[in-house]
This record gives sequence, structure tokens and C-alpha cells, in this order.
Amino acid sequence: MEMNQIIRQLKNSRQILLATHIHPDGDAIGSLLALGLALEEGLKKKVQLYNESGLPAVYHFMPSIHRIKNEPGDIQSYDTAVILDCSDLQRVGKAAEAISRIPMLINIDHHATNTRFGKLQLIEPKASATTEILHRLISAMEIPITRAMAYAIYTGIMADTGSFRFSNTTPDAFKICHEMICQGADPHKVAHHVYETTSLNRIKLLNMLYDTIEVSENGRLSIMTLTQNMLHATGTSITDVNGLINYARRIENVKVAALLYERTSSRKLQTPKSSAFHVSLRSDGSVDVANIAAVFGGGGHRSAAGFDIHSSLSALKKELYSLSSHLK
Repeated sequence: MEMNQIIRQLKNSRQILLATHIHPDGDAIGSLLALGLALEEGLKKKVQLYNESGLPAVYHFMPSIHRIKNEPGDIQSYDTAVILDCSDLQRVGKAAEAISRIPMLINIDHHATNTRFGKLQLIEPKASATTEILHRLISAMEIPITRAMAYAIYTGIMADTGSFRFSNTTPDAFKICHEMICQGADPHKVAHHVYETTSLNRIKLLNMLYDTIEVSENGRLSIMTLTQNMLHATGTSITDVNGLINYARRIENVKVAALLYERTSSRKLQTPKSSAFHVSLRSDGSVDVANIAAVFGGGGHRSAAGFDIHSSLSALKKELYSLSSHLK
């Protein structure tokens, strides 16, 4: 029923804004491209693809990636906005309040912690990725899947399942990806760009992150710290950090890894002075980190979640270490 309502709304819309969360991953980028191209080519709609952040270099190979802009355009010109892969509207960034005033707000997501914002929702927590949901939506609209759309859907599912290694990998994920390969997506090309290509500056950043790794007393929690100074010193940006937290998660006996990203520069983080941090959490699958993130007002999946917080670095670490005592 909800999908049919969304299809009717999209077909009746004149101008549509598509947006996803800041610091986008493969599923977020794939979702923008898959639905955006489907609406443009299949329904001949005027569509703006929007993401506030820069796009990680590993995804620049994706067809039509240049269509994603870091400005939403004239908000008043849209009659419909579709928010993709966001558990909360605020995840789109600074434009969230303005976007909330668009007459029809549609929420399409697969996070169990979704706050159910928007007038229409298509939320499937059992889906491996938002791109999996969009494949069903595009198929229901009887829009042919092009090669560019196939790359977007395949990349989104592959990225969110950790190359089909995570516990959220479903039979439908394999079935859809097989179909996308038949439609022209090259799995070797995707894997090469996402997992096998990196810059020298990113390696330098990884080395600096290695030096920050700390492990809780019981060995179940690992913490990496990323500061603005580290980004400046290596000539990198937050888009280069994508996936680096997994190095801390792979440490023997670690159940949960946390990457503490300092959003605002502070020269004396060890002082009581508060700084803005984004905390990314990754689990080995035995711990639901979405529940941990929810304690701090965040959300996500069982194996990958995050939250924003204002705190001193020492106080933030202390709070996380106190949670580690509950990790078995």
C-alpha cells in the first residue's frame, strides 16, 4: 500500500529533490543515482540529486556521479522530496529544516532506528540496503534498469553488505546483484575501485590512525581517534576515512570498534573544553551497535551505526569504555 502511494506521488510530482545523509557511503550514493536516473529517464521528471558532503573518491567511477550536487537548489521549487538511507531527517545536514517545508516528504530507508519522519514512508529494516528497496520500487514502476542504474544498485548493496560478508546479506541481495550484473554492472570494476584503489595520502592517514588505537581493558572495544590536524597534515578529507574503522574492528577479540571524528578543530582536546565529534561504531555482528548509538541520540544498523556528540575527548572515551564492560 505504502509503495503504491509513493509511486502515485512520484508520477504526479513536477519537480523532485532527492537527498541522502552527510558523509555518504556506497548505499547512499547508489540510492541517489538509482532513483534519480529512474525518475529522469523513466518518468521524465525534473530531479535534483543532493548531498551536502564531498563524495568519497572510491565512488567517482560510478556513471552519472557528476549529477550529485552539494547544493539543494531552490527549495521552494520542489513539490516532493525523497530522503534516502537516513534514519532521521537531520542526517541530511544543514538543509534539513528547509527540506522539511517541502509539501511532500517521502522517507525511504532500511535502518531499524528510523524515526518515521515524512508523510510517506517505505522502511524495510530486513533489507540489506536502501538500494535493495529501490530496486523493488523501480521494478514496481516498470522502469527499465539501465547500465548506470545497475552500477548504482549493485554498488549500494555490495557496499552495505561489506562485499556480501555482513550478517545483513540476504538472498534477495544476491538475486538483485545477479540481475544487475546481467544489466551491465561489472563486479570486478566495482570491487577494484571500492576496495583495491587508494591514494598515498590515505595510507599516510591510516598510519596516523593506527597510532591512535586504544583497546579497552577487557579487549572488547577498540577506539581510533581522527582529528582535524591529522586531515590537514596528510592532505586528506573526511571522504578519505571511509572504511578505515574496519582495521580497528578486525583486532582479535574486539567486538565493537569506535572511530571518534573531531568535526571542529581544537588544539587542546584533553582539556574540559567541549568539541563536536561524530562517533562511528562497527560491530563483529555479535553486538547491536544501533542500540548503543541510540543511547546518544544516534542510530543505524546492528553492525554499523553512529552518533554526534559535544564532549571533551577524554570524557567521550571514558563514557565508551564504561559501555565496554557490558561487552562479552
